[in-house]
Amino acid sequence: MVAFGVGRVYSLGRVYEHGMPLPGKRHFSLTIPGSPTYPPSGKNQGVAFDEMFSGEIGQVGTQFDGLGHVGVRIGNDDYFYNGFKRSEFSTAYGHTRLGVENVGPIFTRGILLDVASHRKTSRLPAGYAISPDELEASLDAAKLKIRPGDAVFIHTGHGALWMKDNDAYGAGEPGIGMAAARWLTEKKIVLVGADSWAIEVVPPEDPERPFPVHQWNLVRNGVYHLENLDLSEIAADKVYEFAFVFCPLRLKGATGSPGNPIAVK
Repeated sequence: MVAFGVGRVYSLGRVYEHGMPLPGKRHFSLTIPGSPTYPPSGKNQGVAFDEMFSGEIGQVGTQFDGLGHVGVRIGNDDYFYNGFKRSEFSTAYGHTRLGVENVGPIFTRGILLDVASHRKTSRLPAGYAISPDELEASLDAAKLKIRPGDAVFIHTGHGALWMKDNDAYGAGEPGIGMAAARWLTEKKIVLVGADSWAIEVVPPEDPERPFPVHQWNLVRNGVYHLENLDLSEIAADKVYEFAFVFCPLRLKGATGSPGNPIAVK
């Protein structure tokens, strides 16, 4: 958190670093080629460093899920937001539709729902499905109403495991179930974020339907996800309403974006 005059600025993003939790077979590698990369040159003997990155740039660490990230297979094709078929837009060099470069800057009202505090715990257990009633109770405790276009953030306490117990962090998580996802989309929010890697409960409520909230939010309703957030400071300060700012990188054809989301109170 940084104080500027009349307001406070909270950084909600994680540090991108070696050893951070990574789901599945995703990887992150940042190296400095050469020491320095550019040796001394000219009479002023200037030197310089570059970095080399390898990884799923939009899907590691604090990550913004774009509309080209998740779809659903129907028959012989995969369908994404707005009915676009994978066969119509997906190439090995990026999506020709639904790329994250189309999102643009997000500057809107942010709402924090501190469900962990509502449940009188520092961390909800993995596999805990958050209900609409709990979201509404957290909203009532903050004395706020969700308005169309808001970005809603859910504090579960799961982020306390980040870089402390990565195995437990990635093995499962508390999160919203399908009923809570429907409750949020009915309010016409633009984005939902959480201090977890999927936002939704893992393991899922129905073992035969993994990550249904992703399909509901991204495919059916065009609601973005912002995952692996650090909500600890803003929750500790009981900041429940704020200006939210995030600019996805303009990565043409990408499924998502890294970045450092900002809350300004």
